[in-house]
Amino acid sequence: MPVGTAFHERTFQLCESLNYREWSGYYAVSSYEPHHEHEYNAIRNAAALIDISPLFKYRVSGKDATRLVDRIITRDMRKVSVGQVIYTPWCDEHGKVIDDGTVSRLEENTYRWTAADPSLRWFTQNATGMDVSVEDISESVAALALQGPTSGRLLKSLVKNADIENLKYFRVTAALIAGVRVEISRTGYTGDLGYEIWVSAEQAVAVWDALMAAGRAFDIHPAGMLALDVSRIEAGLLLIDVDFNSSKKALIDEQKYSPFELGLGRLVHLNKNRFIGQAALTAEQKLGSAREIVGLEIDWPEVERLYENVGLPPAVSPVASRVAVPVFKDGTQVGKATSSTWSPTLKKMIALGTVKREFTRPGTQLQFEITVEAKRHRVRARVVKTPFFNPKRKIATPVI
Repeated sequence: MPVGTAFHERTFQLCESLNYREWSGYYAVSSYEPHHEHEYNAIRNAAALIDISPLFKYRVSGKDATRLVDRIITRDMRKVSVGQVIYTPWCDEHGKVIDDGTVSRLEENTYRWTAADPSLRWFTQNATGMDVSVEDISESVAALALQGPTSGRLLKSLVKNADIENLKYFRVTAALIAGVRVEISRTGYTGDLGYEIWVSAEQAVAVWDALMAAGRAFDIHPAGMLALDVSRIEAGLLLIDVDFNSSKKALIDEQKYSPFELGLGRLVHLNKNRFIGQAALTAEQKLGSAREIVGLEIDWPEVERLYENVGLPPAVSPVASRVAVPVFKDGTQVGKATSSTWSPTLKKMIALGTVKREFTRPGTQLQFEITVEAKRHRVRARVVKTPFFNPKRKIATPVI
């Protein structure tokens, strides 16, 4: 039975649709209104407040904290400074991804680590013999994502003791909101200008109230998972259990992915100190991966013609699809599309898909399976680089 997050007493009052889903044992709002259009528009045009408390969160500290993190992740922690946040995968001994998440270096030997799946056992196993503490803070720390073009100005108006204006992309700072100590990182899962706010669960509601009150001037809206799903696909961001599977939960080898297959080869630092999966990843880099996740743009005029042929207006669900569909090349299946959506901002139908390596070059023409009136069809799809949507404001100094 799911339970409410630290913000549930506020989000429940606002959730007119009563449309919830389960996320890691918590109730998560799918959409506050019957349709998620306003919530999506807030992400792209104003400010959206998203409860991301169900993320698994860990605090790693002690003399060997850096050594432990460096042993597990594929990136080189020696290059990460205090106050910096990184996104990284971590792998098993075969070089297959267990999970991905962010690691924030809060102090020289203190880190906050987020994960989609429970990771305490894996972290603890690999900490054997080290002077390090790994604490599960998933329940004691609540989190909010404040995303959208006006999010920087909103925070600037509310936070007086931190330099929000000059907080760089993937950096974190301590601050006070409504007298409550928080940590604010310039991170998010929408591909837009945005921040994530980390706060003690006991004081979470006061921070929510302050953000919503100050946010009225910036057209703030609470946003749920449906709007977030559309925006994360536009940003080309992967979702575990949808676009790839954790190697710990995969039933067959086909469901396991390496960082190279996820398109994250840039985050694999093979020349750093020894880390889990390094030998397997070194071998894979030399041979090349057999497949890779790419972006796909679907030929919308072809979709329209399919509907016209049966006498119907063209239709596409406003809800992003997490149902895998085949992808073909000249009649032969060469992969699968795992996440697809209509992009309201780009006015395109887009998808993330796994395809064989020889078909991953941008511009490659493939076919995407689509069903109209219970009949399967194939329409053209072009391989493109991700992110599909990548506004300059995401990493630029926000206009405040």
